[in-house]
Amino acid sequence: MAIPLYQAKAEFFRTLGHPVRIRVLELLQDGPRPVRELLAEIEIEPSNLSQQLAVLRRTQLVSATRDGNTVVYALSTPDVAELLQAARRILSTMITVQSDLLAELGGHATQEAQAAEAAEA
Repeated sequence: MAIPLYQAKAEFFRTLGHPVRIRVLELLQDGPRPVRELLAEIEIEPSNLSQQLAVLRRTQLVSATRDGNTVVYALSTPDVAELLQAARRILSTMITVQSDLLAELGGHATQEAQAAEAAEA
């Protein structure tokens, strides 16, 4: 029995729900990288990186090739990079909206303080 599309999407986004996995995908946007480079950039235990890479391989977000003793990882499709860029745009918009709200709140608080000072005088 096939799972509903919304459930498949939820599973997909759960896969992206780990900071190390996101960082790996970000690094691979610039092209394939050997594991040793990923380790140097992310600075986590090799066993932890291996575990996260296995999850990304299992979900086919990355592919791995062996070159002698070196394992090189790459994004499985350019769509993954596009998804990360879309997430960046969404977050940027969210932060801008929050910043605008904070500025508005700050301005409102300043007006209230000025009104209170004027009432005391």
